[in-house]
Amino acid sequence: MPVARPPLTRRTLLAAAIAAPALARAQADAWPTKPVKLVSPFNPGGAIDVLNRLIAEKLGPRLGQTVIVEAIPGANTIKGADAVAKAPGDGYTFMITTMSTHVNNRVLFKSLPFDPMKDFVPITQVSLGSVLLTAPGTAPYSDIKGFIAWAAQQKRPISYGTWGIGSSAHVYGEILRKDHGVNLNHVPYKGELPAITDVIGGNLDVTFASPVGARPQVASGKLKALAMAGPARSASMPDVPTFGEQGIAGMDLAVWVAAYAPAGTPRPVVERLQREIAAVIRLPDVAPRLVEQGQTPLGNTPDEFVARFNADAPRWEALIRASGAKAE
Repeated sequence: MPVARPPLTRRTLLAAAIAAPALARAQADAWPTKPVKLVSPFNPGGAIDVLNRLIAEKLGPRLGQTVIVEAIPGANTIKGADAVAKAPGDGYTFMITTMSTHVNNRVLFKSLPFDPMKDFVPITQVSLGSVLLTAPGTAPYSDIKGFIAWAAQQKRPISYGTWGIGSSAHVYGEILRKDHGVNLNHVPYKGELPAITDVIGGNLDVTFASPVGARPQVASGKLKALAMAGPARSASMPDVPTFGEQGIAGMDLAVWVAAYAPAGTPRPVVERLQREIAAVIRLPDVAPRLVEQGQTPLGNTPDEFVARFNADAPRWEALIRASGAKAE
């Protein structure tokens, strides 16, 4: 015979609503009780994968549990992100990825196996990345205005290299082409090093590059650093002025690396992860390594991350659409 259950009264529902946050806090205080998985949606050994492993190594002791890095590369970070989107929102899975996962891919791909806005909880922007425009060391100009003047005198399109269609570098080139009248022809490469090699060898006019890729060649005189994209100079190459400092508007958009958890992850757990990641990236043996890669440590709160995302993402997406870029 069925057992009669008391009706749900307004008082009962109110008590449950009051108890829920307390329960979430208690669960967060007890978390973690087992190893935590950090998904790295990149090939092992790549710059961001190396960063993820460094963060995991330092994060584990702060959490009192091992943080295991699982590399799930493929499809411009989509495979790894899909694994995180489908993981339980219990705090035991999160990822650190680039802005492409939640911004570029929404434009480049007709459909995704997850909803970038609904299937994830933002934790923190780990760092802001720097991108600079470089030219051959023998170029007859040394800054961005000199390059633009030189380009205007050529009776041909000026080739510029990037690490892929729809990448941040491609967008920066489109800004120069459309907003500043530079007759540019995009040449996508599979990575920045082949493009740097072609600039040095005279097969490419200029290329965008990261500080970690370009700095040794700039130091040797094989490349010239013309300007740094983003809102501020890079700590890794502080002598290189920004496009904005040289009077070239619209190049202040910054690329970022960020941490996300699956939807449903308790807010107290998200806040704990944010605090610990922010502390890790400021450690004296971690922060300099980020700077060497052209990354500026950030570690903002989830709410600050959302505000910055909402301000920057629509601009990025509009520029990617205007470039006509589509996933290959």
